[in-house]
Amino acid sequence: MSNFFLMAIGGTLAGFLGSILGLGGGVLIIPMLTLIFGVPMREAIGASLVCVIATSSGAASLYVKKRLCNIRLGMTLELATTLGAITGGVVAGIMKPQILSILFSSLLLYTAWTMFRKRDDLEDAESSSQKEKTYEIAHLPWGLGASFFAGNISGLLGVGGGTVKVPVMYLLMGVPLKTATATSNFMIGVTASAGAFIYFSRGEVHPLVAGFTMLGVFLGATVGAHLFPKIRTEYLKKIFVLVLLYLSLEMFFKGLGLHLLF
Repeated sequence: MSNFFLMAIGGTLAGFLGSILGLGGGVLIIPMLTLIFGVPMREAIGASLVCVIATSSGAASLYVKKRLCNIRLGMTLELATTLGAITGGVVAGIMKPQILSILFSSLLLYTAWTMFRKRDDLEDAESSSQKEKTYEIAHLPWGLGASFFAGNISGLLGVGGGTVKVPVMYLLMGVPLKTATATSNFMIGVTASAGAFIYFSRGEVHPLVAGFTMLGVFLGATVGAHLFPKIRTEYLKKIFVLVLLYLSLEMFFKGLGLHLLF
């Protein structure tokens, strides 16, 4: 039973980071469950998807209330993301994701480098209680395609898909970074629900593992959502780049059949 309480503590940290970065926490949950607690990979993915739902529930309501997310854009992109999540969940039951992990690692590395070099031309210096400067959505068809890919990654690997959606909205579609992060949190709950249903139908969601971890994630996500408006964008981007680099290494080692955790 003590292991389950430790899972809850780890889930709290993952939920906090997931809510302020728009990642859903899966990047930390899956390594924690598999490497520290010895949970089978598919059960870890199923639990991660359940926790992603909790992350979104704990954070998205506050982001909507504070008008930080673009609901219309999120609902539009979610059509493609949900379809991708269902596809990824089904494919996960019949294939191993090693090759996809390595390719995804390369994508994350490139995205981290691009975000590191890009200046915050679209960010406003006003406080979060004020509206951000006006922006226009660009390249929506490309955004829908990337959202399908993000959903596929979510269903296949148990992450929220924010690692794809946030950079796509920010770098490609012209959405300010904080708005992209908040909109990603708004979307990932629906995305994860579609994938989690597939894993649950195959009996790959352990109730105690998912339940205790989810409680911690919900708490951490709620705290992170309250602190999110107070975090300066420049710090948010630096943290996001570091998480992308870590995730890139983790995915690469996973593709080789190894694991990296630090």
